[in-house]
Amino acid sequence: MTSTTDSHLPVADDHASHGLAHVMPVRVLVGIFAALVLLTLVTVAATYFPTGNFEIWISLGIATVKASLVAAYFMHLRYDNPLNAVLFVFGLMFIALFLGLTLMDTHQYQPDLIMNQFGGGD
Repeated sequence: MTSTTDSHLPVADDHASHGLAHVMPVRVLVGIFAALVLLTLVTVAATYFPTGNFEIWISLGIATVKASLVAAYFMHLRYDNPLNAVLFVFGLMFIALFLGLTLMDTHQYQPDLIMNQFGGGD
């Protein structure tokens, strides 16, 4: 079901009439898109610099910023209930903790895998 507004354009009665919809300006969306493309280029450029053990953390940091931009603007989390933003941040913290502990564990047994793979083990 639709109704008309002052500009005589049809508007859906479900969310827009109750103030739940948020229209983003095209300039903001294009700016976020440009930031995402730039961060993708930074991720690719980061592979050409020798960063050693920090390479994974740099890539994950850039990916986290990109995911935050997508969630905040394209999923409209920025204009939503603040509790949803808190839950999103706690989810990111859990993922960071999970990946951090997993990567620390792989550093413990990785020398054994390399030795066994190249015939240096038992």
